[in-house]
Amino acid sequence: MDGAMALRVLLCAYLVSLLTLQAMPAPGLARGRSKGSEKRQAVDTTVDGVFIRSLKVNCKVTSRFAHYVITSQVVNSADEAREVTFDVEIPKTAFISDFAITADGNAFIGDIKDKVTAWKQYRKAAISGENAGLVRASGRNMEQFAIHLTIGPKSKATFQLTYEEVLKRRLTQYDIVIKVKPKQLVHHFEIDVDIFEPQGISKLDAKATFLSKELAAQTIKKSFSGKKGHVLFRPTVGQQQSCPTCSTSLLNGDFKVTYDVNRDKLCDLLVANTYFAHFFAPQNLTNMSKNLVFVIDISGSMEGQKMKQTKEALLKILGDMRPQDYFDLVLFGSQVQSWQGSLIQASEANIRAAQDFVRRFSLAGATNLNGGLLRGIEILNKVQGSSPQVSNQASILIMLTDGEPTEGVTDRSQILKNVREAIRGKFPLYNLGFGHDLDFNFLEVMSMENNGWAQRIYEDHDAAQQLQGFYNQVANPLLVDVELQYPRDAVSALTQHRHKQYYDGSEIMVAGRIADNKLGSFKAEVQARGEGQAFKTTCLVDEEEMKKLLRERGHMLENHVERLWAYLTIQELLAKRMTVDGEERANLSSQILKMSLDYQFVTPLTSMTIRGMTDHDGLEPTIDKTPEDSQPLEMLGPRRTFVLSAAQPSPTASSLNFQQLSNQVTSVDTDPHFIIHVPQKGDALCFNINEEPGVILNLVQDPDTGFSVNGQLIGNKARSPGQHEGTYFGRLGIANPATGFRLEVTPQNITLNAGEGGPVFSWRDQAALRHDGIVVTINKKRSLMVSVDDRATFEVVLHRVWKGSTVQQDFLGFYVLDSHRMSARTHGLLGQFFHPLDFEVSDIHPGSDPTRSDATMVVKNHQLTVTRGSQKDYSKDPRHGTEVSCWFIHNNGAGLIDGAHTDYIVPDIF
Repeated sequence: MDGAMALRVLLCAYLVSLLTLQAMPAPGLARGRSKGSEKRQAVDTTVDGVFIRSLKVNCKVTSRFAHYVITSQVVNSADEAREVTFDVEIPKTAFISDFAITADGNAFIGDIKDKVTAWKQYRKAAISGENAGLVRASGRNMEQFAIHLTIGPKSKATFQLTYEEVLKRRLTQYDIVIKVKPKQLVHHFEIDVDIFEPQGISKLDAKATFLSKELAAQTIKKSFSGKKGHVLFRPTVGQQQSCPTCSTSLLNGDFKVTYDVNRDKLCDLLVANTYFAHFFAPQNLTNMSKNLVFVIDISGSMEGQKMKQTKEALLKILGDMRPQDYFDLVLFGSQVQSWQGSLIQASEANIRAAQDFVRRFSLAGATNLNGGLLRGIEILNKVQGSSPQVSNQASILIMLTDGEPTEGVTDRSQILKNVREAIRGKFPLYNLGFGHDLDFNFLEVMSMENNGWAQRIYEDHDAAQQLQGFYNQVANPLLVDVELQYPRDAVSALTQHRHKQYYDGSEIMVAGRIADNKLGSFKAEVQARGEGQAFKTTCLVDEEEMKKLLRERGHMLENHVERLWAYLTIQELLAKRMTVDGEERANLSSQILKMSLDYQFVTPLTSMTIRGMTDHDGLEPTIDKTPEDSQPLEMLGPRRTFVLSAAQPSPTASSLNFQQLSNQVTSVDTDPHFIIHVPQKGDALCFNINEEPGVILNLVQDPDTGFSVNGQLIGNKARSPGQHEGTYFGRLGIANPATGFRLEVTPQNITLNAGEGGPVFSWRDQAALRHDGIVVTINKKRSLMVSVDDRATFEVVLHRVWKGSTVQQDFLGFYVLDSHRMSARTHGLLGQFFHPLDFEVSDIHPGSDPTRSDATMVVKNHQLTVTRGSQKDYSKDPRHGTEVSCWFIHNNGAGLIDGAHTDYIVPDIF
């Protein structure tokens, strides 16, 4: 492609965990005016010669399946080329299914393929910096999609993005949320929502966070009757202005459509072609009494606002419990304590006593998550032997934590096993993850394995309301042990049809395929247990009604029911894939990939490339789904301009030609301990460097290329008086002056071209990028790989610590995985050992420590007294490390390293 179409991609998409999107309105934007109440002047809608001619969002909903098309036409009226941007936010639960650009008379169409193929093409062209694709989270529940394109003078570009999702009912309604942020006035702006629900629509509303009531009444048209509902928002340019004479737009926030359907019938079976969808949300049932145990993290990291908000929410939740409910509270820090140790009735006096307990409890040490959960499970399990009145109630376990297990059992797989075996499918477990310093995937897997779900609670002023909002979803169980059954010979490919509990205001949705010629025998039977009685109903298909619906909605109904089934199936397979390994995971991946390609969804196993469009490096834009645990955009620093292919973990080290040599990794880690592997001797040498915090040490220096790695020491804040002050690497600088490459790494951020306004990445990112022959791969929350052409590969390992640990500073480890093509003159505390080293050990004898042997070593023409010991290598297991036996050289490596250790102190990280 010529220079008039130079492309810069910034593809952003973030995963959070809710389907309903709720963003706070931007303050000061809701300024309504009466139509014609102020005389408006003609306003210039162009910005630097570029204006948005039209921006239209069309949403068609058929039986909860929502199909969105966003179309934008941008015009460059200038006499020279301009960069234009298509920048939208979509629900994180949605799948992109199509994208196209028409510019300068050329059409460029998205092509969905398996991620491995897309990655190979992407890698082959170059994982570039300036021309990059990044998919990243925006706010709590959105994905941002932005593509930047340079178009010629006096020309236009049209962008069209299609995405799809299934609407989930929460708290008695379905929410359609469209993020509105055009950033300038638009000649023709329109949101058009068309809803078709066979049950009939019972309510419909539409609001915009950025509009006053008066202006909303003027610009939002809404209506519904029978099966159809319609919402239209089409503000004029004058109604978009933030003030009568302003050229800025007040359109900045959420446009939200909410609706629900009639629930007159117990049965809602929809059949189209050979697919069916069954929606189950019975009304007028009696709320079941519940047995509820809260398991709360009171470790040191919960101090301050988090604990204040947790207590605020608990006090409100306790106050909302019904007298017939039973409950208890379990707290876990280093130790585990429970308020009562058994369930107690939610009488007025008991609620007051529990609230007093909540107000008084204080923080306590580390995080014994396993112990806390098992205590909560034990309390609920004891109910099984109690009176039928209590044992037949709906049992629920809710756990809140802000960190990772650091006390008691800390192995995640063992914790998962312990919880599974203790619950044994008897009741659901809901995990709430407070903040971002935790393994949310671990909480998700645990909840999914135990019939619940996990939800992130964001550290914000409304955290208490988020906790209460979650509780409101599970506060009113109506049925337990719900099973939707279908004739075995009539159906196949069923989505999840067994649910532990059904809650007021929610909906159970099942979809599947009907076998040929089996529609006549197709039916659905629902069995469950309600308050004091069994629940059972049978649903039959009204074939005449189905024919009528098909006449009303035609092909769209058939298409949407089938795609609803595909969407639900893929989402469930992705969730199951998180919980398994090995061959079972591979089989699930194969199924997901096939369905994603068949239905053209961008999922974690597929990517979309835009055919025919390349930048000056020959790189096609690549659209990916984001990692499950991405962090919101506002927490990640400046907007990225470097390319990343995000989503599932980046390609493995081997696929990027990283050569990690088992037991041959030279490294420095912890306090700081240097390990020098000597493969030809089958042994290793170790030494420490004892220096003050703030000192910068040169680790690698190649004088032939200028490439260098320096590390700055930080101190241990947890040191006791008189205790040796441990030091750790808290900052690394990796530089290649020949290409202007600079990478600064800290336990908080990864900054490219630091000091020059370069992009800032978080350790919560999953990313890969290239800069003039250097490939950087961020493996979320764990490590970072730097591959320097074909000369060397380095790894930075992130160490997270916790309150109560002997170390109270996060720090870094540095590992040399491959250095075979670094120049012969490479030096530094580690670099000098990239070359062959020989040593001889003799006279091995007991040392002053009877558990360790001393010996005489001859190395580099020095005779040294050395001690047999061990250090830990964290390159493969960043949490626990692997023991490496080595000969320890005393006195800061004197006699082993060239010169004195102070010769390696440098004035600056670069």
